[in-house]
Amino acid sequence: MIQIEPFTEEDFERLISWIDSRESLVLFAGSLFEYPLTKEQLQEYVAKKERKVFKIREAESQKVIGHAEIMKPGAHQKRLCRILIGEKDLRGKGYCSRIISLLLNMAFEDVEIQKVDLNVYDHNLPAIKCYEKAGFKRNPGGYKTMSVGEQEWLSLNMLMERSSFPGAGEN
Repeated sequence: MIQIEPFTEEDFERLISWIDSRESLVLFAGSLFEYPLTKEQLQEYVAKKERKVFKIREAESQKVIGHAEIMKPGAHQKRLCRILIGEKDLRGKGYCSRIISLLLNMAFEDVEIQKVDLNVYDHNLPAIKCYEKAGFKRNPGGYKTMSVGEQEWLSLNMLMERSSFPGAGEN
């Protein structure tokens, strides 16, 4: 069981400690931040009104294990962003599916929202598998590349329509 709670300034150091390289920062946040991640960057990040930023807490232990965000890029759309299980030994334990389920429920609470999307790098296979399991489909026109060091990373856009989300209903 997990809980989603507001991400506050008290959480900055923990998130910074989870990001140990430029590559891990790009994998987590795309081009939003510069490495190394700093408190100043996070203060600007949480100040944006279009972002709802969360920490993820494992309910039984009460340990904060992750980070997630929902933003609203358009009138009828929300985007899941910057989803991270912070400690590497906690990855692959099913937390992603539970986080995505909770975030989708929150996103589709707004009856005006018709679709939710997210972006993920094509080599992040565990994340892609999690998103597909939740019902996201690849957007055929939603590809872009980013230079990361000497490499080119391909970003995929994935979508979920309200009509395909269980329990959201047709509005």
